[in-house]
Formats: sequence, structure tokens, C-alpha cells
Amino acid sequence: MKPRSFDPLKLDVGVFAREGGTLEGEWPATSLTRLAEAAAPESDPAQWPPVSWSTQGELRTPKGGEPQAWLELTAEAQVAVTCQRCLQPVREDLTVSRWFRFVKDEDMAAEMDMDSDDDVLALPRHLDLRELVEDELLLTLPVVPRHEVCPEPLPHANIEEDELPAEERPNPFAALAALKKGSGGKA
Repeated sequence: MKPRSFDPLKLDVGVFAREGGTLEGEWPATSLTRLAEAAAPESDPAQWPPVSWSTQGELRTPKGGEPQAWLELTAEAQVAVTCQRCLQPVREDLTVSRWFRFVKDEDMAAEMDMDSDDDVLALPRHLDLRELVEDELLLTLPVVPRHEVCPEPLPHANIEEDELPAEERPNPFAALAALKKGSGGKA
């Protein structure tokens, strides 16, 4: 019997798990639009390496329980986002490796997800694997991206004031002291 061909954009997870299916491939970074939108303004996602991914389905039957559909997902991407210190692009390597358990509906998924360390999702009619890969990569983006060492000196808002020696800088409380003296010292 010829092995079944699975479409990663319309994946029947139940059948995929039952047959122990495997898929792998690459997508251009621009095809993951939300991930591409996270790019630094100076970075062109069309120049990023392709996003590589693989998945494997598995049917697990716990003792005394019903068979469970599981999906292992791995993905790797390289993106350029804005460094929060120097505001220049910083390259980030993103890696995902996770198992998902699929259950019959959203209510059951929400209930089981709260009580379990497993990632539990509702079993869709067809799963868009590219969307799942993109979701997981977005979750691995650093909250505050930054270089280990910024390639350029950090910009300063008040360079002239910062260049003055400390003794020549105006005291920010001098105006308050002048007001106090002007009122005769009474508050």
C-alpha cells in the first residue's frame, strides 16, 4: 500500500497521528507574515534564511484509556529584530521543539491544558501547520532583543549636557532654592 501524502497546510491530525506520519520542509520567511512583521525596519525578511520545520504524528494509548493523537513539531528560523539598546538590527536564532496533544474540542483542551504540563490543542478539521510553526516561533522571540555588545556606541539625547563636567552642570534644584529664598523661606 502506498503511503498517504499529507498536505502541511491542511493536515488531518487524526489520520496523520494514526499512520505515524512524518513531514518536513522549508518555507520562505516572508510566507510567515506575522514573523516577518516583527523584523527590524532595516532588515528584509526576503533575505532571511528559510524557516525549516519537521513534524511527526503519533497515536498513544494510555493504560485503560482511549488513543490520543500527538504531534511533535520542530522548527528553526533566523530573524533580525530591533535591538532595544542601540536600535540596530540584531540577529536571533529561534528554535522550537515541542509535543502537542490533540483532544476533541476547545472546552476539553482548555480544561486539560490547565491541569497538565502538556500542550493541549483542540483537534481541528484541518490544521495549517505553517500557522502553528509561526505561532511557536513568535512565542520564542525574545521579549527584549539586544546585542551582547552593541556594534555602535549608544546614542544620547542630550550630548551637550552630558559632555559638561559634573561641576559645570546646572543643579536641577537651584530653581526650587531660588523660589524658597524669594518667599522669605516660608512654605
